[in-house]
Amino acid sequence: MKLVFAGTPEVAVPALDALIASGRHEVAAVVTRPDAPAGRGRRLVASPVAERAEEAGIEVLKPAKPRDEEFLARLREIAPDCCPVVAYGALLPKAALDVPARGWVNLHFSLLPAWRGAAPVQHSIMAGDEITGASTFLIEEGLDSGPVYGTVTEEIRPTDTSGDLLTRLAFAGSGLLAATMDGIEDGSLTALPQPADGVTLAPKITVEDARVDWATPALRVDRVVRGCTPAPGAWTVFRGERLKLIQAVPVPDRTDLAPGELSVGKKNLYVGTGSYAVELLWVQAQGKKPMAAADWARGVRIAPGETLGAGDVR
Repeated sequence: MKLVFAGTPEVAVPALDALIASGRHEVAAVVTRPDAPAGRGRRLVASPVAERAEEAGIEVLKPAKPRDEEFLARLREIAPDCCPVVAYGALLPKAALDVPARGWVNLHFSLLPAWRGAAPVQHSIMAGDEITGASTFLIEEGLDSGPVYGTVTEEIRPTDTSGDLLTRLAFAGSGLLAATMDGIEDGSLTALPQPADGVTLAPKITVEDARVDWATPALRVDRVVRGCTPAPGAWTVFRGERLKLIQAVPVPDRTDLAPGELSVGKKNLYVGTGSYAVELLWVQAQGKKPMAAADWARGVRIAPGETLGAGDVR
């Protein structure tokens, strides 16, 4: 089939690679988000998908909005049979959805109908799920509600961050997407409606969602830290400034600390929660680089009775 691939971030690159390498399909063009400012100089940088497509000699389309008539006209000229999508980052209008004869097929990083929305991996970790996966489905105008072609499953490991899990799903899902394109082409796959039961939503994680509440149990604190790593980053307040929490582990045998209470040792930093303590392993103070939590604690000279989480950010 002739394909137009839509995607933007690094997590979409393995799927693009799989389609290029398949030998069965022609990736005629790539649709991605416009170049965005990055780094200290804030210079415009192409998306990872755009860079990969340019390396492969594939035409790159960067519409400001996918309803732009110039983009739609070019899409009609290419006349793709199908448009696979991975984390493109913009809503597709009906005018675009109507172009490919076999539709737009999205690779979504959850087992639909669970975790429809922008942040399925983060929400699955924060909810304490043990199993997740990826699904390919035919895009319709509803939110991730279209009929499903196929799925793969993936275990959520006890120490997984959302970055760890998303990396594994990106590679497992790339094979699923390539197989889905094959099945659509030869007619061996039929998309099946999603069940009405089991629908959960996964909206984008906000900065406020990522703030740790030390009154919640240690397992909840652990899930928030892992689910928000690397983005948007779990955080708390210390002396009126934001402190990013990069890695923490529950310590079930440490039950002597009140929520937010700090205990500093020579090589350890513990914080109380609503159940038992967690040990902070890596943190990042405002304007600083990541560092071992015990080193940070020694540097700021935590006074007796100081806590995390109290007050607002100045």
